[in-house]
Amino acid sequence: MWRLLFAVALFGETGFLDRAVTVAGEKHLYQVYVPRDYSADRTWPVILFLHGAGESGANGITQTLSGLPAAIRKFPERFPAIVVMPQSSRKRQWIDAVEQDSALAALDATLKEYRVDGARVYLTGLSKGGYGTWHLAAREPGRFAAIAPICGGIVFPKRVFESLGKAESDFPSNAELAKKIGAGMPVWAFHGGADTTVPPEASRTAVEALKALGSEAKYTEYEGVGHNSWDKAYQDPEFAVWLFGQRRVGVSQK
Repeated sequence: MWRLLFAVALFGETGFLDRAVTVAGEKHLYQVYVPRDYSADRTWPVILFLHGAGESGANGITQTLSGLPAAIRKFPERFPAIVVMPQSSRKRQWIDAVEQDSALAALDATLKEYRVDGARVYLTGLSKGGYGTWHLAAREPGRFAAIAPICGGIVFPKRVFESLGKAESDFPSNAELAKKIGAGMPVWAFHGGADTTVPPEASRTAVEALKALGSEAKYTEYEGVGHNSWDKAYQDPEFAVWLFGQRRVGVSQK
């Protein structure tokens, strides 16, 4: 027992940890994953993960049950990184400023709490979070070393903007957001070819818009796979290899 207490005192807690951040007077619960072998003796990459609609809520836990967190639990050796997992309200989208602000606040708090590699901060998300990944990358083009949107897109389906009481013209186009993201941003997008919830055209057109700017964005479409393309993407060993191989030039480590 004393060895466990000594390790906690020396290296800090590890695993999935509860955290909270207050933005504009509103408290937001989130979780941070810290690898078992974490220590401040070296710097660590950081991943910001945006969950899907099914994991929305306010309990600070549900967002850790699928997608990237599930892959980490299954293959922890593949993800030697600190992972930030904010939670979005059921009433809002990740494109909403308050949701993006809370996600970035959680990320910034994590960057201060742990010894991180500032050149290796990544963004990924699925479905609702896939859309959020595209839009947050456009809002913060210089912040992330790479992005990996899964079964999302830039342009929302008609049913979404109608449910928000807005018109299609109220949202940016593929070309507009692609220009903000920039051709130099490393991107690997994933989608199921048989997805009827978010048609694969959403990812295809987003990637095509980037490539029109000269981007080398990667796109993987899983034939016959429906909306849940995130299990195949996150559990593919090549995903982690590619992600951690990306680095922002000219950014110092913490």
